[in-house]
Amino acid sequence: MPYLTSLAAVARRTGFPVTEVAGWTSRGHGPQPAVRGIVCHHTAGPAAGGDYPSLAVVRSGRPGLAGPLSQFGLGRSGRIYVIAAGRCWHNAPSTSGLHTNSASIGIEAENNGSQPWPEPQLDAYRRLCAELCKEYGLPASAVKAHREVNRGKPDPHGVNMADFRLAVARLMVGEQEPELEVRDGVPVFSRALKVANPLLRGADVRAWQSAARVFVPRLDVDGLYGKDSQAACKKIQGLFGVDVTGVVDEETWVLTFVVEPADLEDS
Repeated sequence: MPYLTSLAAVARRTGFPVTEVAGWTSRGHGPQPAVRGIVCHHTAGPAAGGDYPSLAVVRSGRPGLAGPLSQFGLGRSGRIYVIAAGRCWHNAPSTSGLHTNSASIGIEAENNGSQPWPEPQLDAYRRLCAELCKEYGLPASAVKAHREVNRGKPDPHGVNMADFRLAVARLMVGEQEPELEVRDGVPVFSRALKVANPLLRGADVRAWQSAARVFVPRLDVDGLYGKDSQAACKKIQGLFGVDVTGVVDEETWVLTFVVEPADLEDS
């Protein structure tokens, strides 16, 4: 396989914020030969120091072990750091042929090895594994803890991997989006749409994006309310002459569905 330059796009499908670490698309110990498994780690880094204080070590290595040490980093906030597109030294010796450095993707989640896991971080962990499995055609059973495929490792601490894999499997199937109620030809407004962490997702986001494309043709209809949707909302609010907030409130919602570009030209 070549360098895995789609990793950032895969990460963004989780809805969590993504940082592309400079140089990641060509960083690695050569290209990644195969992707047959995913290995979950904790960094054993400092208990404090911000969102992802282990970044320099995971990117550049430590004495006796050259970096990169993992394709992904995962911050305490749920932010995903894309570190390398090539092979990384994250699991050796492996007890599984599907989880060697040459056959698997590694995720190094920030944790000192004993502190509680923030729920946003765990949610991002599960979602990232689910998106990687879908991208590379893997079953949820291909997701392993480092300790499950390396006899000398304890990580990630405190994570029940049977429950973790069950959650990954459910995410892979897809959360069912309820159909939107429609009145007088307009989907019923149910909540304000704004940039959040994790990103708001759902049928209502997708419906508004579809309607907004009349005014912003390049807007992706992906069901995730991110910065592109926020920018589109601001543009539309400016056209409508309402408060420009980047938040789809009920007024912006209704106007997006009922106003035509020709109506604005005539006004």
